Amino acid sequence: MKNSSLVTKLVATFAMVVTVGYVLIAVVLSLWFQSYFLEKNRADLEETAILASSSVPLYLNKEIDDTELMRNLSLVKGVEKGDILLVDASGYIFFVTNEAYESLMFTRFSFPDRDRLVEGNSIEINGEMNPITKEEMSLYIKPIQNNGVYQGAIVVYTPLQSIEAPLREIYLRIWSITALAVILSIIFIYYLAQRMLFRPLAELNTIARKISKGEVTQRVLVTSSDEIGQLSESFNSMAESLEETDKNRRDFLSNISHELRSPITSIRGFIAGILDGIIPMDKEKYYLKIVYDEIQRLTRLVNDLLDLSAMESGKFSFKLTELDINEIVKVCITRFETKIDDKALKVNVTLEGDHLYAAGDRDRLIQVMTNLIDNSIKHCPDNGNIRVQTRTKGKKVLVSVYNDGNAIPDHDIKNIWDRFYKGDKSRTNKVSTGLGLPIVRNIITQFGEDIWVENKPQGVQFTFTLSMT
Repeated sequence: MKNSSLVTKLVATFAMVVTVGYVLIAVVLSLWFQSYFLEKNRADLEETAILASSSVPLYLNKEIDDTELMRNLSLVKGVEKGDILLVDASGYIFFVTNEAYESLMFTRFSFPDRDRLVEGNSIEINGEMNPITKEEMSLYIKPIQNNGVYQGAIVVYTPLQSIEAPLREIYLRIWSITALAVILSIIFIYYLAQRMLFRPLAELNTIARKISKGEVTQRVLVTSSDEIGQLSESFNSMAESLEETDKNRRDFLSNISHELRSPITSIRGFIAGILDGIIPMDKEKYYLKIVYDEIQRLTRLVNDLLDLSAMESGKFSFKLTELDINEIVKVCITRFETKIDDKALKVNVTLEGDHLYAAGDRDRLIQVMTNLIDNSIKHCPDNGNIRVQTRTKGKKVLVSVYNDGNAIPDHDIKNIWDRFYKGDKSRTNKVSTGLGLPIVRNIITQFGEDIWVENKPQGVQFTFTLSMT
């Protein structure tokens, strides 16, 4: 059993705690019953001595005989368990209830503390050796007093066996019930642990192994709302993320394969045509220009992939400095004059102040602005409008790039930051690598800033923030 170690440790721990608890209860009960029986025996002996002491003065004054005294003592509680010796004021035994003690008649009884008796105090000794039976006894001695005058003592011998026998029976029952309770508790704990902890964990472990082998569609059945249920839900969320990641990986491989295959196929076809003489010599320069454009596109694709990979792996390097964002906007707009003119676009640039300083990396911000402006030009219709604006809000600089092209559909707007995602399926793959917006978001995120996209009543606007210096 793969989880036997955990089962053994937890069940052993719970069993130890339960066992200690039951043992403590059993010990307390045993001590309580022992105290109860000893106290009860002491009360019986006290009652015996009190009742017997009322007959002793009568016997000493010759008002009753041996038979009458014996009859009176036989009515006393406790005599059936023990033997009574009557001792006079001089310390001599003058009466016994058991014939076995007749050899002690008229002999001096050795009191452990006679002065204490004379003062009117009782004496109790457990484990005293009986001089006749040689058994361990409980010895109880009570003084007999008449009008405050010491007249002798009543000595009661009670076999310890008669006291311990019922205690042993009770001990046996207490500890038998304790042992049974411990066994049943351990079985119950093991059953609950298996049902509530080990089986769900075993299922989690099984599903985890399947996911590690590539079966990312596996899920754990959630049957409770406790910590195990919450763990199962978290595990399923993780599995869904892994499935999504696996899907993205497959999509990425499919997209990158397609993006690479298309220019490579074109390059190979045109070069083969030139080498084989299929393409006329007067057309070679034209087709070599196409090959050159495809190579440029491949270069951009590889560079974008390298940049994006470095950003996502945390190896992205930049140096935040104070720079003029207005100046960067002007530089980037100038670079696109040819494309802007080709589509007869109207570009409106609104800058707050002559200079607007913010914290950023110059090269990376140029890359951000270049990608956003290029994206706007591609989606803006001929004779359309593009607006670039910088403004401040609190301690932030907001930079917006707007084009009046078609709005982004709701089902596409959440995916535009994904690699190779192209919402406009009609565009040819040669127009864009599908990496521009993901790179923009990664750069802005690395700066610790925000970027978002909004559909306006007519057009789309991208906005990002920078911290003011």
